[in-house]
Amino acid sequence: MTSIIVPIVEGQSEVESVPLLLRRLIHGQAASTIEIRRPIRVKRQRVVKAGELERAVELAAMQPNCRAILVLLDADDDCPALLGPDLLRRAQAARSDVPCRVVLAKAELESWFVGSIESLRGCCGISQEATSPVAPEEIRGAKGWLTRQMPTGRTYLEVDDQPALASRFDVEQARQKCGSLDKFVRDVEAIVASILID
Repeated sequence: MTSIIVPIVEGQSEVESVPLLLRRLIHGQAASTIEIRRPIRVKRQRVVKAGELERAVELAAMQPNCRAILVLLDADDDCPALLGPDLLRRAQAARSDVPCRVVLAKAELESWFVGSIESLRGCCGISQEATSPVAPEEIRGAKGWLTRQMPTGRTYLEVDDQPALASRFDVEQARQKCGSLDKFVRDVEAIVASILID
């Protein structure tokens, strides 16, 4: 029987890119027994409001064979270490029978691409000279930073470019600089391990 992981995300671009990234992280025996469902989308300003995350978790848990729920949001200006545990508590209270993990990308998911920009040279017009900064998660405005690595007149377009970059960036390189990506990978590994054990 196929086990289902249901992501909850905030943007249209993540609806496309997060399943791509999850499939990259799930391999071996797990790839043949775990299916990533199309994410449930809840806008960032709504998901933090009482009842909204809970509604999305309930929708996810109702999908047949749902074995785990993975919430991935941008932290934006919030502290991931404060908001993340609060959202996790709310998600677990909504459906304690389905394992749930919450990850907040600090400050934006695009910071993960910045953390391994060398692996993205030539993709989506990114310069062959692009070099990742020491602390990519400290950049506020990673989308703008990516635009500056592209040719004049080319702009980072989230819906088009995020899936392409998510399918190609060097996850291991980015994990070294991006603590929130490292947490995301560890959470995915824990979800997969628990599914395979059951």
